[in-house]
Amino acid sequence: MNEIVMIVCGVLLTAAALTVLFRLERGPSMLDRIVALDVLVAVVIATLTIWSAWTGRRDLTVILVVLASVGFIGSVTLARFAAVDPPSVEDAEAARIEAVRERLARVRARMESEQRDARRRMGPEGRPRE
Repeated sequence: MNEIVMIVCGVLLTAAALTVLFRLERGPSMLDRIVALDVLVAVVIATLTIWSAWTGRRDLTVILVVLASVGFIGSVTLARFAAVDPPSVEDAEAARIEAVRERLARVRARMESEQRDARRRMGPEGRPRE
């Protein structure tokens, strides 16, 4: 009975690891990859825990604690860097287009203002007032 539980756990952890590796490779964003890496560390920890319980080895506890600590610190560090992830190409292009539109609107407003001022300075015959 004990062996059946261990085999089922091993199969489930293998399926989880394969799914996580797929997400780690495919992405699409950096945050997806960070979460997948964190889950992969959790799968490794679970695998070592099951192995330790099956074989009765208590010396793996130190490795489990170190791996959990490294996984946590790594996740926090990577999440910190992902928070300043550069925008995508589409977002950058949309921002550039919007900036050009704003500049164009300012240029048009300035030209219209200059034309109004020029019309005010002109006399009725189309000559400048003195």
